[in-house]
Amino acid sequence: MSVKKQPNARAAQSIRSPKDDLNQQIIRLLQQDGRMAFSEIAQQLDVSEGTIRNRVSGLRDNNMLRIVAMSDPVATEYTTDAMIGLNVATGVTPRQVAERLERNPRVVFILWVAGRYDLIIELVSDDSDALKDFLEHEIHGSNDIAKADVMPGLKNFKNQFLLKQGAKE
Repeated sequence: MSVKKQPNARAAQSIRSPKDDLNQQIIRLLQQDGRMAFSEIAQQLDVSEGTIRNRVSGLRDNNMLRIVAMSDPVATEYTTDAMIGLNVATGVTPRQVAERLERNPRVVFILWVAGRYDLIIELVSDDSDALKDFLEHEIHGSNDIAKADVMPGLKNFKNQFLLKQGAKE
């Protein structure tokens, strides 16, 4: 009679951890190309394809990894980019304002912050008229926002969330 050995709980936990070295390498490759084949990842990292499949599956099952499609505002040629610091009106929560603004496709980033503002949002648009329209209707024409500090972007020096063009050099 053979006894089936139970996997070590600590070892099983580490392979599902985003801090594990192999997981970090897998995540970096998937950040460069979310559609990279498991076989290619395995070859680059010198492990089996099954190991990659198990690691990715474990990270996804534990909500530590999501593979999604992102549109790059620079690649899609948005001409206007602005950061807006918002103070919400009395009696309104930052979550309420965030939930309203997140429905607008021009809003690509919303962060609840402590300090001078309640929320920081990033807005991308096709032209300055779209920015003015957004400000008029969504910001200045809304009762849930007490104050807005609009900071138009001049030049983007770094954005780690932009898609990597030519990453496979």
